[in-house]
Amino acid sequence: MLFSSLVFLLLFLPAVYLINSLLSRFFKSSTTVSNCFLLIASLIFYAWGEPVLMLLMIGSILLNWFCGVMIAKSAPMGSVPIGAKSASGRFWLILAIIGDLAILGYFKYAGFFARTLNGLLGQEALTVPEIALPIGISFFTFQAISYVVDVYRGNAEASKNPINTALYISFFPQLIAGPIVKYRDINRQIESRQIHWERTAEGFRRFIYGLAKKVLIANVLGLCADTIHTYHVTRIDPVAAWVGALAYAFQIYYDFSGYSDMAIGLGKMFGFDYLENFEHPYLSKSVSEFWRRWHISLGTWFREYVYIPLGGNRKGKIRTYINLAIVFLLTGLWHGANVTFLLWGAYHGFFVILERLGLKKLLDKNKILGGVYCFLVVVLGWVLFRMDSVDEAITYIAHMIRPWHNWIAQIPAAEYLTAKTIAMFVAAVLGAGIVQRAAPAKWREKWVGSVPEAIWCAALLVFCIATIAGESYNPFIYFQF
Repeated sequence: MLFSSLVFLLLFLPAVYLINSLLSRFFKSSTTVSNCFLLIASLIFYAWGEPVLMLLMIGSILLNWFCGVMIAKSAPMGSVPIGAKSASGRFWLILAIIGDLAILGYFKYAGFFARTLNGLLGQEALTVPEIALPIGISFFTFQAISYVVDVYRGNAEASKNPINTALYISFFPQLIAGPIVKYRDINRQIESRQIHWERTAEGFRRFIYGLAKKVLIANVLGLCADTIHTYHVTRIDPVAAWVGALAYAFQIYYDFSGYSDMAIGLGKMFGFDYLENFEHPYLSKSVSEFWRRWHISLGTWFREYVYIPLGGNRKGKIRTYINLAIVFLLTGLWHGANVTFLLWGAYHGFFVILERLGLKKLLDKNKILGGVYCFLVVVLGWVLFRMDSVDEAITYIAHMIRPWHNWIAQIPAAEYLTAKTIAMFVAAVLGAGIVQRAAPAKWREKWVGSVPEAIWCAALLVFCIATIAGESYNPFIYFQF
């Protein structure tokens, strides 16, 4: 079920919000009833498109809840971190992580492993399995791992109530595409929270702005990019190549940041506060800065659970670069089971390491140069990210950076560049942080929560619903991750 679907907007969300509000009003002293209801609603949300795979979700919940309880029981009284002095605690931690990664590995990477091995051997040594990828498996798996690790480290108490653990892993606002939430950040809110009208109104506003990002900008630019990519890569002329690359760059940003806005807004509507996941990444002056602003929850997850345990930057420069390379390779692989994703991660890791070697000092001297450099690196990286093969990506990029070799236009511009598309390009550029930073603080304070903003949000919501009802093109890129 998509957030940007009529079923969700007109049926699921109003019903869940209304019922949860009534339950919260009648059972003010306890969140147990609300948690049970939200858990049921979340499982229905997840099972909407694939009911059988809901059993996988339940299995993951039970595994991590049980292992978390056993880790806590194995802790010597007063030990910090909880499992540090206990071999039993380490056993249950390792069991949970192996189970989580086994589930993720089988459903997401079994086919990739078989194809890669067959390619290396030059024969069909393994049958490539056809496995349906559970929606959001990378997100809820990472949340589950962070839960047991935090319990082991003593950063969070194990939940004795399986309902609370289940709600944390499966709560529908961030279930499908994040942001990746750490248990220690919301465990108190799961156990006790209050729904205030001010927070609810803020959540509604945030949700509507995210929906508008997705429906009005991402979908239009996504259609533009998809239209160009329907042609064979050798037929794409330089103008179309650049338009397609830029359209996809803005599509993936507004698609994913829009979803994060909707998730954060939904969380507020139900009494939860999620951390921000994007901070105007296309205004970054370096690739390192870009990764501090893009998909923040994923970056902090890898930093806390992979980079620092590997040694971080504490064991010398060479080891630091190796650790960074590992993190970015895993970041690429996390996004998908394809060589292009792996190379995309390595590509970003290369520039981050290059900046640490001295390039960052040069970029800091000229902010404009740094901004242009970073944006071009990121856009070219998105080409590799989107293509099905490395050869296609190289050919596409060659058309972008070597226009003199293929200047004759083979795709009519009218097919992909309409007045509506141009308008959304302008909106995408301005909305990527330029307007937000240019607007005086006084204006923003007067606007937020004002009557004009309420009218504007209502108009946006109506327009988004009308657009969804009238158009069939409504993909969501990050569902596949």
